[in-house]
Amino acid sequence: MKVTENISYTIKRLPRGHVFTYADFTSEVSKKEAVIKALNRMVQAGKLKKLSKGKYYKPEDSAFGTLPPDQYQIVKDLLEKNGKITGYLTGYSIYNQLRLTTQISNVIQIGRNETRPSFSRGMYKISFIKQKNTITKDNIPQLQLLDAIRFIKTIPDTTIDNSCIILKGHLKELHLDKQQNLIRLALLYPPSTRALLGALLEEINGKVELKTLKNSLNPITKYKLNISPKTLSTLKNWNIL
Repeated sequence: MKVTENISYTIKRLPRGHVFTYADFTSEVSKKEAVIKALNRMVQAGKLKKLSKGKYYKPEDSAFGTLPPDQYQIVKDLLEKNGKITGYLTGYSIYNQLRLTTQISNVIQIGRNETRPSFSRGMYKISFIKQKNTITKDNIPQLQLLDAIRFIKTIPDTTIDNSCIILKGHLKELHLDKQQNLIRLALLYPPSTRALLGALLEEINGKVELKTLKNSLNPITKYKLNISPKTLSTLKNWNIL
């Protein structure tokens, strides 16, 4: 089968929005140039779209025009390597997913143990947030919640009080063991994150053990977050102003 025919056949079987590179079609250096030329011809014919240099995707059309790939597809090479999780989506896209904001951003934020400088990929800016905890498939949703608590002041198009109300709802949905694991993970987050998590958990669940979280904080430090006592009645217990 010729290179072009092989590529066409493979692409037909890919889901729309799937991002790939020439390396997904060949590992032979001698065929690299032929594969790249074939892919670029398909871009010119409108069968493929180019995300950035060396990255392509199969477009999906809608009544509003061509849809971009979802954010996971755009940065999947930065989230997993050789079957091992190396990062996770966080920040603006997760705020939207958690219903903390309705805004859609062209900034994709990634939590990783090892960060790197921000860079652009097509129309998107890719930035990184340092994550001190080991990242696993199971704890990613909890890390995303903790990131939202950590950066609650920067969530766009909302108020801190409204964010607290929504976060309380998400925390209520967690089983007690997940809430306790959230506390364990929070120990590697800044003190203000630990304090706010403590206030949120104390209000929604009297059974959760908060002693470890409380003991991790300096008892004389105050945290200015400008949250109304009507939103969180437990603020004073955690020195939150």
